Amino acid sequence: MSQTASPAASKEPLTPDICVIGDTPGGLAVATAAALFGVRTVLVRQSGSAPSFSQGARGQALRAVAQHARAIADAQAFGIAAGTSEIDYGRVRTHLDQVSAKLAANDSDERLVALGVLVLKGEAHFQNRRQIAVGESVVKARRFVVATGSLPALPDIPGLAELPVVTEDSIFELVKRPERLIVLGGTAAAVELAQAMRALGSEVALIARDGLLLDEDPEAVGVLRRALLGDGIALHEGRPILRAESHRQRPRLVLEGEIRIDGTHLLVANGRKPNIAGLELDLAGVRSDEAGIVVDASLRTANRNIYAVGDCAGGAAAGTTSSQAAQHQAGLVLRNALFRQPTRFRREWVPRTVHGRPELACVGLSEAQAPALGEIRVLRFPYAESGRAQAERQTEGLIKLMTDRKGGILGVVIAGAQASELIVPWGLAIQKRVNVKEMAGLIVPSQSLSELSQKAALSFQAPLAAKPGIRRLIGFLSRFG
Repeated sequence: MSQTASPAASKEPLTPDICVIGDTPGGLAVATAAALFGVRTVLVRQSGSAPSFSQGARGQALRAVAQHARAIADAQAFGIAAGTSEIDYGRVRTHLDQVSAKLAANDSDERLVALGVLVLKGEAHFQNRRQIAVGESVVKARRFVVATGSLPALPDIPGLAELPVVTEDSIFELVKRPERLIVLGGTAAAVELAQAMRALGSEVALIARDGLLLDEDPEAVGVLRRALLGDGIALHEGRPILRAESHRQRPRLVLEGEIRIDGTHLLVANGRKPNIAGLELDLAGVRSDEAGIVVDASLRTANRNIYAVGDCAGGAAAGTTSSQAAQHQAGLVLRNALFRQPTRFRREWVPRTVHGRPELACVGLSEAQAPALGEIRVLRFPYAESGRAQAERQTEGLIKLMTDRKGGILGVVIAGAQASELIVPWGLAIQKRVNVKEMAGLIVPSQSLSELSQKAALSFQAPLAAKPGIRRLIGFLSRFG
């Protein structure tokens, strides 16, 4: 099977070893890796879906533009007269499209066909436990992997359905920069887009009615909260929204106390919902709930021949929405489906990131979760004590480590510049059960932010210096020269 087919192109049932439903990052990872192993593979691209990496690529590109705009605005603090930056949003859009187009080649039909994948285009739905239909095509596969991703979820607010809104997916299609942007939501996407659009000159109000980044460490969230306010973003937290309405043909949100928030555009980034409607999972014996398709730790559903990965997966995989998590899950599925190896998805091993300014990243257990394993120690080290951070005027932030009494690393939280990069060795340390004392002995590059991680690890041993027994031992050994 090495061609692209429309739903009506195949009259006889297709019988691949693996059929992947959805061209999300997890779905593409399964399809490409399976094909490389010589496994007969069918990939179903859902009709009308955007290229799988498109929105993520545009988001990265928009944040890069915002970073350059901030660099110009901050240059005066370094003695550089850079003047004021003028934003040509048409060229910004061109940049977003160019980045997306360059990365889209990795997902193209041509590349998949070259690997030996048969690509079907259309809406898939199960007909029974071992068979799906895509238009007039029928696929009977030994294994199915559902990777249909997620869609933006609209909150239940009176009047919201009658207003024109943009979502965290569609905002990149705007041809003009919003003059006054209302961002509804307290999610990572809400924070990232609010800060990016503010850096590009929009007036921004962020409405987090349920709170800001509820699943993240409160101390780290405090760092981001101060940054949002410092950026000039109007932040409204924990205040109920009474209604949404149109005022002079523009969106308005009315908060408790009749506080009116007016804007030219309303961005809803309040969370996402699994994209599983229409799959008729019940005919396949697959259970689902609000979080998605219920899977166990091996990412299998109630039907042992069907797996789910990525945003559409619930159960043991619920809440892991990054493309990296989906690709990791894809690897676990292939190990289980092709090589019959026992696998277990560990949600706590997946780094979570908020690409704000500063960034927030965490891996492992939180400070609230860790005590369930016994007595813990919490170590903190501030960015302000880093020479690199001082030189770059990025001193807001901290590294927080949660360890057990013996130095076993249970969880790490980083709020500050380059947090998404600094978290990487800590993720490996947790997976490989590296002790914090070993991390303290790591030799890091001089004058780098990595010194923060080393110094945070070193602080585990600080109490030893004050123990009388240690001091007596040092005094005794000093007698021998």
